[in-house]
Amino acid sequence: MSQGVGMVGLYVRDQDEALEFYVEKLGFKVHTDMKNGDYRWLTVQHPDQPSFQLGLFKPASPVLDAGSAQALREIVAKGAMPPLVLVVDDCRAAFDRMRAAGVEFNQEPVARFGSVDAGFRDPSGNGWKMVQSRRKS
Repeated sequence: MSQGVGMVGLYVRDQDEALEFYVEKLGFKVHTDMKNGDYRWLTVQHPDQPSFQLGLFKPASPVLDAGSAQALREIVAKGAMPPLVLVVDDCRAAFDRMRAAGVEFNQEPVARFGSVDAGFRDPSGNGWKMVQSRRKS
């Protein structure tokens, strides 16, 4: 039997803005984009990980009530620890490519712990850590 994490949900302030960011700037592909009334189920996936989806969800009912959604927005706005890590072959090259595409970084590439990492946020303020795989020195 195969088990594992198949999807992680990420709360975004605007699903169209998030979709453009993840597809146009990070190179993800759309997996599912469906509406049920006002609710939109939107997921993307990295082209090298077809079994994993990243959900781009608006913090609202039925996912969250209004009070929880507001609390989440406040936590994200304060710069909580990055919840996700993007692994790349060459952190400095990915940094240059992504910055040229308009990704705003809050940490330039730094060599440490035997690797190189950088930090960025999506348009909703969700933090990401980009880490170079240890195969490249």
